[in-house]
Amino acid sequence: MGISLPGFLKCCGRTDSKDLGTHVESTDENKERGNWSSKSEYLLSMVGYAVGLGNVWRFPYLTFQHGGGAFLIPYAIMLALAGLPLFFLECSLGQFSSLGPVAMWKVLPIFEGVGITMVLISTLVTIYYNVIIAYSLYYLFASFTSILPWSECFEWADEKCSKTPKGLCNVTIGEEDIGMVNLTWVKANNYTCIANSTLYLETELPSKQYWDKVALRRSGGLHETGNVVWYLALCLLLAWIIIGAALFKGIKSSGKVVYFTAIFPYAVLLILLIRGATLEGAYDGISFYIGTQSDISKLSNADVWKDAATQIFFSLSTAWGGLVALSSYNKFHNNCYADAIMVCITNCLTSVFAGFAIFSILGHMAFKAEKEVKDVVDSGFALAFIAYPEALSQLPVAPLWSILFFFMLLTLGLDSQFASVETITTTIHDAYPKVMKKMRGIITVGACIMFFLLGILCVTQSGIYWVDLIDYFCAGWGILIAAILELVGICWIYGGNRFIEDIEMMIGKKHWIFWLWWRLCWFFLTPLLLTVIFIWSLVTFDTPKHGNVAYPSWGVALGWCMIIFCIIWIPILAVVKIIKAKGTLWERFLKICAPTPEWGPALEQHRLGRYKITDNLHKTRNALEIATIEGGLSGYDNKAFS
Repeated sequence: MGISLPGFLKCCGRTDSKDLGTHVESTDENKERGNWSSKSEYLLSMVGYAVGLGNVWRFPYLTFQHGGGAFLIPYAIMLALAGLPLFFLECSLGQFSSLGPVAMWKVLPIFEGVGITMVLISTLVTIYYNVIIAYSLYYLFASFTSILPWSECFEWADEKCSKTPKGLCNVTIGEEDIGMVNLTWVKANNYTCIANSTLYLETELPSKQYWDKVALRRSGGLHETGNVVWYLALCLLLAWIIIGAALFKGIKSSGKVVYFTAIFPYAVLLILLIRGATLEGAYDGISFYIGTQSDISKLSNADVWKDAATQIFFSLSTAWGGLVALSSYNKFHNNCYADAIMVCITNCLTSVFAGFAIFSILGHMAFKAEKEVKDVVDSGFALAFIAYPEALSQLPVAPLWSILFFFMLLTLGLDSQFASVETITTTIHDAYPKVMKKMRGIITVGACIMFFLLGILCVTQSGIYWVDLIDYFCAGWGILIAAILELVGICWIYGGNRFIEDIEMMIGKKHWIFWLWWRLCWFFLTPLLLTVIFIWSLVTFDTPKHGNVAYPSWGVALGWCMIIFCIIWIPILAVVKIIKAKGTLWERFLKICAPTPEWGPALEQHRLGRYKITDNLHKTRNALEIATIEGGLSGYDNKAFS
């Protein structure tokens, strides 16, 4: 046939063991891409990716805002309807194909742009998410002092700074009514204000002024860029150095790091819960969070169900591409179904557990301030970098608790960043496998350097506005669009039943009853639910703000441009695929709506059934092409074998 031995080995995809890259071990099943060194490394990486900063600040806030313990009802329902089905689907896709979020669309070339959208959004989020890690690093370093710098109103504070309420009220001494008296004087002299006579002055906690004036050096808005905050820039650089070092050898190095970064947050949460439960006012905080003050009537509010679905969807990190990327390094017969169940339940239980730890301390904070718990709690960055630091500053040995808390935030953020960067490098690997095999470490470091430079804007004096802007636009609609198209493409075009057969090739045959729930969710319930959330979020769209600072119109326009840039590749690549295909327009359309010959298990020993037939035809064509090049079959017409 004129086919040389090296050419035949190349055709069959075999590789000399001496040519293994630094990210591949001799015991790996897949010699090209490598596999996880152990099942525990994969599971910890998945848990670390799913469990992030939002579990600590966003879930507890939503729970007490929407009826306390009653919120767990829609939360659990949305886990079953939206979280688990999409999580299981993505883990299965990645493991079955051993491909990342872009290359796995060989299953349906017309939707390759969906993979591009996932990676672009993950890239933008990766840039600003590391800035939040930089904030955690800054507060961690600032905690190494005998007195926390935000515990009192020091030289950086203005006249509004106060740990106690300021104002005036009327009091009665004997039979005489005295006019307005300072509240400080009233408290010092054990008097009581006359009902409805108190006039409060505007005050700000030291922790809030420290966040704005010292940590961020926040400017007046998006239009006032100001200077680069040098210490935040150094913290950002350190964060990228940590990530680059952990990912230098891909999953072989990051898989070892997660043994610490994924487990340590649970130890800290347990310590904080035990400490918080012993504080005065802790019961009030926990009761407000998930106890006697639970309000079942809140379940009649549509916003409660929307927020529950949104929290589940984003907390599990579905449709970001990371689940596909991490699962693509699994061995083919790994039980991805059991993994999906375990990781999803762990993520949700972590959210509930974190709420107990956090609200026990916030209850103590409310007790000390003589306020209701609801008056000392806010969401988002305010909860993480204002309310928590304020509460921790009131504990005995405050610096110790502050160090533990911000180190926990650091490890939570790093886990998610490992997976996000691995998603990007996996995409590069799928596009240029030979280059990545030899230069994975260099490319990873280069990507980290590039992301650091792009993130410089987010550590200027207007940086927090950019972080909020990217988060508001990029972490929302684009992901929902990608998730809906992913479900429609796999279940309605590729075929849900065919996809189930693919899964059974990995985990074994299941009874038809087993698949009833998954079919119901994949075909109808999950895409319908995500579509409703998508439409709801568009209908209720409001101009984003940071606190009480509104974004300028050009900033909002820029936000829309970012999300359009991410999703525009879906129609563009679909058109490109149609143009490049051969035949009539209808034949081209049908061709790009069907799997390519390369789709299927990566290794020959796993390509069974319909994949065995396709594989044989594909290899015959490759062998003939190689033989033709070498002159052995130059007179044959390869089209006869198409």
